Amino acid sequence: MNVARLLILLAVLVAGLVIGALNSQDMTLNLGFTAIHSSTGLAITVALLTGAILGAGLVLVGLVIPLYSRLRKAQKAAPADAPVAPSSTFDGR
Repeated sequence: MNVARLLILLAVLVAGLVIGALNSQDMTLNLGFTAIHSSTGLAITVALLTGAILGAGLVLVGLVIPLYSRLRKAQKAAPADAPVAPSSTFDGR
């Protein structure tokens, strides 16, 4: 699994380098109170990274945290000496 993660990381890094190299024109992003000067490749990469981080944060807040709290409540409600159901041998691959 670590090799797959490394390959994905390298693919994303190469894609970022290609985007940066192909979009090297200067641009100015005017925010009203300030202006930011950068290349279009850097602006695209930052926008994609910001979207990925915000999306992951929304999934964490909207799905993962509520599921963890439901799991904790279910574990507290279950008696300690209750038999545990056998888990499936399917590991998702």
